[in-house]
Amino acid sequence: MTPDPTDVNRRLDAALAGVAAAFRDMTAHRRETNCECHWGSAEELALLKTPDVPLDEDLLRRTYWTTDWRYPGPLLRRILPPVTRRLAAGEVESLSGMDPLSRLFVMGRWLDWPAAQRDAVREFLDAWWQHTLVDPGAKVPAHEALAFVAEVTGQLAPWLNTWAQLLAGPTARRMLAAAADEWMSDLLGDRLPWSSWRDEEDTPCLALSMWVLRHAPPALREHDASGELCDLVRLLALPHADRWGGRG
Repeated sequence: MTPDPTDVNRRLDAALAGVAAAFRDMTAHRRETNCECHWGSAEELALLKTPDVPLDEDLLRRTYWTTDWRYPGPLLRRILPPVTRRLAAGEVESLSGMDPLSRLFVMGRWLDWPAAQRDAVREFLDAWWQHTLVDPGAKVPAHEALAFVAEVTGQLAPWLNTWAQLLAGPTARRMLAAAADEWMSDLLGDRLPWSSWRDEEDTPCLALSMWVLRHAPPALREHDASGELCDLVRLLALPHADRWGGRG
């Protein structure tokens, strides 16, 4: 049974409140530094070292775009409440997908944080992912949200399992049809459609390809996908060397 969007959104609101509570009074490391010429002023850096002071959009964006912080864990904890709110609202601006922010999560080693903080982050990710797949008004496409949650957790299967369980709902099916269109070029080249795992073993790529092959065809038919896209999905069942024989 597909969850009611109202219940899903209540869960997301509660998760955002949980993040705000878990990371109240957090600050960047007192010895954190960055280049004033390329990142921002000493006064702006001081704001990151001051708990709970509001951060304007430009400062927040430059902070999660930057990847050369000396102490990424404390910095991530400082900005998590506003960042999670903006993620849920589809307001995270990025240079290439959500790569800079997901890298900050990885560098911040959030999975090693104290249990209360780690659990607050995980509940947000779970609630946001469910919201993305259930609420027709969700602001972030599922293929972008999947890349983010997979990268920051280092896992793919749990997120795909949740998506499969929600395919009875129209939003999850519509999102799958759109994702298949976005992913085909990479999957047919045996590449994951997000960058940070591309140099690793091919197991996640194979898992995503097989998941698409199993679940996408009904969604594509429902949403009148082109015959070409449907054919491309079917090619995923073939070995890489056999996918293009006889296709012009």
